[in-house]
This record gives sequence, structure tokens and C-alpha cells, in this order.
Amino acid sequence: MAFRLRHTALACALAAGSIAAGPVLAHEAGDILLKVGVTHVEPKSDNGTVAGGTVNLDIDGSTRPSFSLTYMATRNIGIELLGAYPFKHTINADGMGKIGSTQHLPPTLSLQWHFLPDATFQPYVGVGLNYTTFFDTKTSGALSGNDLSLDDSWGVAAQVGVDYKLNDRWFLNADLRYIDIRSTVHLNGADIGKTKINPWVATIGVGYRF
Repeated sequence: MAFRLRHTALACALAAGSIAAGPVLAHEAGDILLKVGVTHVEPKSDNGTVAGGTVNLDIDGSTRPSFSLTYMATRNIGIELLGAYPFKHTINADGMGKIGSTQHLPPTLSLQWHFLPDATFQPYVGVGLNYTTFFDTKTSGALSGNDLSLDDSWGVAAQVGVDYKLNDRWFLNADLRYIDIRSTVHLNGADIGKTKINPWVATIGVGYRF
């Protein structure tokens, strides 16, 4: 799902860049960019082990509505905060199937470099800090009736993206991030291992420049 979403987002952006368009205003210092869209979080395939390394974990992907606010400090430098509706993930374990589920919010603050502020097709890269908080973690299957929890996480985030200007105010957006998300897993209060989610995060949406 993540690969399909990434390929679709990049294909749309490239197709948009090939469309002839009239002159549009560039992002300028002091502008605020509001983007709304949909984001898919796809954890990496190996999500860590618990129970002394004897049980492998697998965490599935999740798609939710999302938004971001970007403040253009200069014509090239943007400061962006990403937010979203809580993502929900199923937690599976080798040999046991589904053992629980959890929700998380991953606000991410990024510093961006916009390469071509005067162009209709505007690529950018970013690097930043992610904070992920886990909540509403529930058990099921073999762990039903137990208390499962995951510690919150701090990690770095990298980003590539493009804005395609439709006119002086409206634009389309697509971006892809890699976020370092790791957590300690607790069962009935005891530390039973680590999980490494480290997802690819793909977003497509529409934006407005204030």
C-alpha cells in the first residue's frame, strides 16, 4: 500500500509539472501554507522482538486525514509542522497472530529548503524532529486480559516533496518522509522488548497560501 501510494503521489506530481501554466506568485517570506490531505504510515517489515528476542513483532500500516502548517521564513526556507487524525495499527506476533492494537499521533517539525520558489513546480527537502505518542493500546488473542503499553518516542525525520502551483493561492502537494520511531514495549508493567516502527510516511493533498 505504501509503495502504491508513493508511486501515485510522485506520478501525479510529475504529471502536474508537465502541464503548461501561466505565471504565478512565488512563496514569499512571511507566507503561511496550509495543507490538508491524506497520509499513509507504513512501518518497516521487521518491527523488533519481545520476550527475550523469541517473538517477532509485525505492525501493519494505517491511513488517516492529515494537515500541515508551513511558515516561510525566507523564500527558500520553510518551517513545517505536520499533524494528523490518530493512526491505528494492528500488532501481530509470530505464531500468535493479532495480539493487540494501538493508536498514535506523530507530530513532526521540519526545516525545509525550497529549491525553486519562482517556479510553478516547486520541489523541496526537509529534515526535522518527530515526537510520537502511543495511546489506547489494547490486547487481543493470546494476550487478552493483559495490560500492553508502548513508550513515547523521539526521533529524526527526513522529507522530500513537491508543490504544484495552481494559481497565486492554491497548490497541490505530495511528499514522502522517513521517520525514526522506536519504543519500549511493556506487558503488565514489565519491559518485554523493543519495537522499531521506522515508517515511510506518504502524503498527498491540497494547499492554500495565506
